[in-house]
Amino acid sequence: MSSMQDSREAAMIGRRTDGTTVRRPLSPHLQVYDMLQMSSFSSILNRITGVVWSFGILLVVYWLLALALGPETYATARAAFAHPIGQLVLVGMTVAAWYHTLAGLRHINWDIGRGFSIPAMYRSGWAVFIGTAVLSIITWLPAIPGAVEFITAQINANL
Repeated sequence: MSSMQDSREAAMIGRRTDGTTVRRPLSPHLQVYDMLQMSSFSSILNRITGVVWSFGILLVVYWLLALALGPETYATARAAFAHPIGQLVLVGMTVAAWYHTLAGLRHINWDIGRGFSIPAMYRSGWAVFIGTAVLSIITWLPAIPGAVEFITAQINANL
């Protein structure tokens, strides 16, 4: 009779190249991570935004197809994107795209061997969050009626 208490334990048993038995470690799950740690939170958010951005690409494909299929189809797509829910989806997609892009640059920095100290990790994490907010606002600022004119007038008034 086996001494295993759970059938999942069978997947944790392995053999080394010399034939000796070893017990494989279990991979940690979400309950193990401290979500207030910058590294855990930003890593999980990077994965989530990658999935969101993947679905967002489907919307871009829909828009391109609607454009190619003619004015009536494009008018329908344009109306869907102009609806408040459509606008919210587009803003969410923009935030996800910027976050995922900046977090990817952060990972490239790690791939070349930089930024592994705890202070550097927190600095780069905050830079990704702040950069996402700033770039998302800059991306959508022209869509707000009168926003560009207002900002231009304020800049000219202060010069």
